[in-house]
Amino acid sequence: MFDKLKQGKELLKLRQQAKQLQQELEKIEHTQESGGMTVKVNGAQEIIYLEIDSGEQRELMELINKAMKEVQKKSAKKMLEMGGGLGGLLGGMS
Repeated sequence: MFDKLKQGKELLKLRQQAKQLQQELEKIEHTQESGGMTVKVNGAQEIIYLEIDSGEQRELMELINKAMKEVQKKSAKKMLEMGGGLGGLLGGMS
């Protein structure tokens, strides 16, 4: 029983660390410009600004971000199926 409690506490701590990391990654930004286009992305791999020929392209930006989130979900699921996931990355929580 104490093992389960310890694992639960460790899992909660990992979730808090992951959330903090996500917040820090969102602070990182990079802007790239070429041929009348500008794109700004953050460290969480989200497009936060997209401009083509001086016009902001919010709908396209949202579409790309939605596609990225879906492929991240599918990738995470595949990692879990293959025995990866956090347990595989962290060597388990035994």
